[in-house]
Amino acid sequence: MEFNENTKVLRKTWNFTLCQGNKPQYFRELYQKIYCIFRPQPFILLLKLTNGGIKQMKLRFLILLSVMAVACGTAVAQSDYTVPRTEYGQADLQGVWNFSSSTPMQRPERFGEQEFLTPEQVQEQIERQARMTALADAREAELIVDPEPPPSGQTPRGYNTFWIEMGTLGDNVRTSHIVYPLNGRLPQAVEGNPVIAGGLGPDITGERPVRFIVGGIGKDGPEDRGTSERCLVGFNAGPPFQPSLYNNNMQIIQHRDAFVIMTEMVHDARIVPLIEKAELSDDIRLWSGDSVGYWEGDTVVVKTKNFNGMQAGFQSRGTNHDMVLTEKFTRVAYDVVNYEFTVEDPSTYMDKITAIVPMSKVAGQIYEYACHEGNYGMINTLRGARMEERREAEGIN
Repeated sequence: MEFNENTKVLRKTWNFTLCQGNKPQYFRELYQKIYCIFRPQPFILLLKLTNGGIKQMKLRFLILLSVMAVACGTAVAQSDYTVPRTEYGQADLQGVWNFSSSTPMQRPERFGEQEFLTPEQVQEQIERQARMTALADAREAELIVDPEPPPSGQTPRGYNTFWIEMGTLGDNVRTSHIVYPLNGRLPQAVEGNPVIAGGLGPDITGERPVRFIVGGIGKDGPEDRGTSERCLVGFNAGPPFQPSLYNNNMQIIQHRDAFVIMTEMVHDARIVPLIEKAELSDDIRLWSGDSVGYWEGDTVVVKTKNFNGMQAGFQSRGTNHDMVLTEKFTRVAYDVVNYEFTVEDPSTYMDKITAIVPMSKVAGQIYEYACHEGNYGMINTLRGARMEERREAEGIN
């Protein structure tokens, strides 16, 4: 595959699961028309589109793939699937998996305790996505490329819709990833645990340690910036994994006695022992916590605690100091791993939280995120602040 400055490779934005089993001839022909290679096993559709054709192709592919997913999802759900085995006889969950999603973490209140969308509601969502994409493309088409820097204090746009990952809609579409509490919403917060959030705008008033992800409280030093700006942690890798704008990829590597979880966002690896080990002392705290795993049938269960409290808690509330996280990885199809996690944090929430995020198989590899603490971006941010201070002291506008 050749690459040049006008080539974009979309390996995740429209990750789409093709259904297996007996397909009607109509769908076989339809797949062939969009250059899919028909195989008895499902796979991820990878699209290579030139920059010039991306806007015209995006909308039609989004609609087409979403409709196809709805049409074939039932066949996948009803098929009998035999989980492959590793050389150690364990369920094989290895591979690169994508957890991008169009489903909200919290359920909109209008759905009450309705866990799944009806076919009619799925169609409404597809049409809504199509309208949003068309509007975004129309706005971007009107933009004028200005080589000059923006006025002081004006934040430039970081990303357009080209960079945003959107999971396609298929059968059994959930109204939220949260399945407990039953209303699909966060439980009541413990008093005194406000939402901790930054932003891409002006710095906000606050104190160290900065626990939010993006933005900061000043530019006196790196410690005044958010955790993802410092490249300490990603904004979707957690743990737990939470779908976000981009880089929703992770890789699973297995050994008889270890389960490795490699995240693309900030390129971190959790090596989870699957054997008994001594628990860490409570005063030893880690950014990603201390994990231990075990098999529950063909499901890998990972329990993590001893978080360092330097990050906000689940959904940006409180801190993660007392959080106990239980993650479950279950391969339910050739191209799907169900990722279920439960957050228990009595210092932040009055009840536990359980969510389910399906992960789709990616026919590719993990790419280096190239973000490390103290990189040139942080240096330039602080250098720019010092220059502003000097200019102000010298009376230069």
